[in-house]
Amino acid sequence: MRGPRIKEEGEAYYHMISRVVDRRMIFDINEKERFRKVLRRVEAFCGLDILTYAILDNHFHLLIHVPARRDVTDSEFLERLSHLYDSTLVKTLAKELHQRRTEGQHEAAEALKAEFTYRMYDLSEFGKTLKQRISQSYNRRHGRKGTMWEERFKSVITQGKPGALASVAAYIDLNAVRAGIVADPKDYRYSGYGEAISGSERARECLTGVFAGENRTWRQVARGYRQFLYVRGEARGLTPEGKPIREGFDPAKVAEVLKANGDLTLNELLHCRVRYFTDGLILGSQDYVDDMFQRFRSRFGEKRQTGARPMRGGFSGLFSARRLRLAVITIPASG
Repeated sequence: MRGPRIKEEGEAYYHMISRVVDRRMIFDINEKERFRKVLRRVEAFCGLDILTYAILDNHFHLLIHVPARRDVTDSEFLERLSHLYDSTLVKTLAKELHQRRTEGQHEAAEALKAEFTYRMYDLSEFGKTLKQRISQSYNRRHGRKGTMWEERFKSVITQGKPGALASVAAYIDLNAVRAGIVADPKDYRYSGYGEAISGSERARECLTGVFAGENRTWRQVARGYRQFLYVRGEARGLTPEGKPIREGFDPAKVAEVLKANGDLTLNELLHCRVRYFTDGLILGSQDYVDDMFQRFRSRFGEKRQTGARPMRGGFSGLFSARRLRLAVITIPASG
């Protein structure tokens, strides 16, 4: 049984992952599009930022920015409700809220809002709401009953610095490439990067948040972020001199390096499956992971003295809270 989830107080960033029960491939093109729309509605209701995401056939990845909790005005409260609830309920609540304010019953008005606002600015409530909404929609349309998800979602708390955030974001946006669905991540419409490239202002705003504190424009982000993304799969074609026309991901070379316990380039790493991103618990610089370790000291064994563990394989400057040993980096079966 897993222990309590590690969550930061106030503003924080998380990589969230969840899989369909029995890993069934239930998300076809139509289901993925429905998922994307529900995702954006729950995001708006909860007041979070989905920096990027990937919706695959039987699981999803999200990189989430959770802002510090703050008070929500009555008008903002009602606007957020409209993203998840029908207009009749919203109008009813608006009328009741207005009446309590008019009568000077401000504590009662805040109590009414609290029945919904406790689900805002909270990772667990966001995950619960999202998965419930997806399950209810799918089950209703397919005449299905029962749980739809394998287990509670996984989450890795990630340092809110561009180095860590960009690595996790790129890992997420390259899921469709690793799965062999597309050769270029921009062509996968059910991802944050694909949605941003297609012109979505919200997706572009969120992806810009990957470079927290750097005040970049979308044009700057698009150019810089793409450097993290390997555009094509394997190298194709040779020049007259026998050199690859387009440098690409070479599975044979990667397998050789991994066998020799050597380091890979960042592009090679991001094209592999890396368990640190899903099971590392805490991800960031050495100081950040050590600090988080001390704050959540009771969640770790008594004999453990330090928190930060270097991420093997070539992740320069990045550490995790878990020293993973088995199948830390693997090449996708699709190559």
